Amino acid sequence: MPMPMAKKKSGVTMEVGSDGVAVIKFTNPPVNALSYKIIEELKERYVEAMNRNYVKAVVLTGEGGKFCGGFDINAFAKEKKTEDNSGNPDEQSLVNTIEEAKKPSVAAIEGLALGGGLELAMGCHARIATPRVQLGLPELTLGIIPGMGGTQRLPRLVGTSKAIEMMLTSKAIMSEEGKKLGLIDAVVSKEELLKVARRWALDISERRKPWISSLQRTDKLGSLAEARQVIQVAREQSRRTAPNMPQHQACLDAVEEGVLFGGYSGLLKEKELTNPNVLYTSKSLVHFFFAQRAISKVPNVTDVGLKPRHMKKVAVIGGGLMGSGIATALVLSNIFVVLKEINTEYLQKGIKAIEANLRSLLARGKITEDKVMNALSILSGVLDYSEFKHVDLVIEAVIESVPLKQSIFHELEKVCSQNCILATNTSTIDLNIIGEKTTSQDRIVGAHFFSPAHVMPLLEIVRTDKTSAQVILDLMTVGKAIKKVPVIVENCTGFAVNRTFFPYVQGAHILVHLGVDLFRIDRLVREFGIPIGPFQLQDVAGYGIGIAAGKVLASAFGDRMFKSPLTELLMKDGRNGKLNGKGYYTYEKGSKPKPDPTVLPIIEKSRKLANIMPGGKPVSLSDQEIVEMIMFPVVNEACRVMEEGIVLRASDLDVASILGMSFPSYRGGLIFWADSVGATHIYSSLKKWSEAYGNFFRPSKFLEETAREGIPLSVPVSTSQTGPKSRL
Repeated sequence: MPMPMAKKKSGVTMEVGSDGVAVIKFTNPPVNALSYKIIEELKERYVEAMNRNYVKAVVLTGEGGKFCGGFDINAFAKEKKTEDNSGNPDEQSLVNTIEEAKKPSVAAIEGLALGGGLELAMGCHARIATPRVQLGLPELTLGIIPGMGGTQRLPRLVGTSKAIEMMLTSKAIMSEEGKKLGLIDAVVSKEELLKVARRWALDISERRKPWISSLQRTDKLGSLAEARQVIQVAREQSRRTAPNMPQHQACLDAVEEGVLFGGYSGLLKEKELTNPNVLYTSKSLVHFFFAQRAISKVPNVTDVGLKPRHMKKVAVIGGGLMGSGIATALVLSNIFVVLKEINTEYLQKGIKAIEANLRSLLARGKITEDKVMNALSILSGVLDYSEFKHVDLVIEAVIESVPLKQSIFHELEKVCSQNCILATNTSTIDLNIIGEKTTSQDRIVGAHFFSPAHVMPLLEIVRTDKTSAQVILDLMTVGKAIKKVPVIVENCTGFAVNRTFFPYVQGAHILVHLGVDLFRIDRLVREFGIPIGPFQLQDVAGYGIGIAAGKVLASAFGDRMFKSPLTELLMKDGRNGKLNGKGYYTYEKGSKPKPDPTVLPIIEKSRKLANIMPGGKPVSLSDQEIVEMIMFPVVNEACRVMEEGIVLRASDLDVASILGMSFPSYRGGLIFWADSVGATHIYSSLKKWSEAYGNFFRPSKFLEETAREGIPLSVPVSTSQTGPKSRL
């Protein structure tokens, strides 16, 4: 007796077959996310199915080849913004309704069951899946814990240890592994899915198969002592790896409550811990989620009907650290690479560096041996430009020398086809200067990767006034193909990221010369959430690169640069950071960097040369003041970057700061964090420090205006071409 409901764009339908099985199907493209509307309609259909005598069992499934991608992030973000979920249906109660119903349910899963989708499936009495279905609970990446019973049912289905691993890492497993673990009851073909699920549901209804409620199971939890030991180990590990992310500990709190006092008690604890006021990091992480989506929208590039051209072959000039990393990223994504160097020795070094990058990924289980061999098979090396007439894109990655880059681009214009994109990986030099001696400025673009280029996710795409929209779109497409996150920025010295963050190391040097302990600075910055402190960063990046970049930045922003003698003194002492194992820290293979006390006399010598300590005595600063004296100047420079229109949106700087400079994602990015601190406090602090310590701390006009008017820093500026930019 079929009872179809009218199809609609998003909603829930129920159809009862002659076998008495009601197929409840929900749709909410593109991934069948659970909105409050869908949850309410699912409850209504369940009530209807339970009340109809001829319905024996239920099969729950999703439309369009996907079960469910989780709770609708848009609805979630709206709730976080208002911190008010009154009037919304209780998501947890839907799963309880399914599990406690008087008729059994079977989940028929295709494509994915993530977050709330998997929690929904775990409320059913069996789960049938097609091959290669993704199953996981990734909620912690958004600053929340699974809130529909996931912290209770997953441990009971796969065991405490595996469940904790899946939740804390937010990594999905495939349905084949799910079958081995007991999360999935059967893996069948797409064609067989509904047929098998219907039969399974009837078998449960007629007691030919066991009627199992996930929340009632205890057989996989292990003994109380074992479970508590697993939870304790996970707690200690999370404190080390995610010290500022309370959702990890909250998730373990909910799991532990359920293990100690039973599933229903655990559900109450889970509900208590999903309160947005408990997990304050969720706002920041949700903001970051949407900020990443926004960067792919570029006015007059992605909205004008252009189609990206296919980039089959790319030339990389320079096989050093950056060039070899860029080439690695390209060949890993099946793009043919021609690597050019100036002589055979350097070329062999470059190719060996690429192979070493690939072998390192292989050793860490990131890729297979076949992938390594395929990547190397599409890599070739050259000493001249003869192959360049066949490439679609050139990425120049030589040292930061203006004359060298200018001569390369002058040559490229002659040897490459007229459609070939000419890109530079410069980290600081103005693109107009690089392309000064060419006439092809419409196809010159910055492709600024971050080191190591095959690992770091950010790609800063720099455009000039002349760069064509097609070139921007093509490079964005290449970036996505090689698994990078491309952010579009305007041309200026240092571009968006390096310009914004040059005060990061500068501020640290000022503090050291004011008498603050160098290793204390690095420690406090790490505790703030940036994984590597400014001095260790210098060690890792190499002093030569820092000095070269510093000269370029000083020529543009000399009025607010601090000329520190320290780096040159270190080099005179035979130190070159990680490159030779000796810098601020000592570096030995197989062990963590250790602070080097023998650097202290060099620091003292530098302090005497700089002579900026008030009255010649070290200043006394709190931990908070030290962090603020490093981070507030970075925010200040970001204000100038936004005022000049170097980025499209403030949130683009948030994404760039997290993916390019490892700013903590749980703080939402640089500007989001600054708004949480407040422009007034940042402005007044910088003003006070500028009066005491000089122009480096001088507040920008943008920041001053923001503080005076009480406007968030993230409020956009107008981009009128007829006059100076103003706040909207």
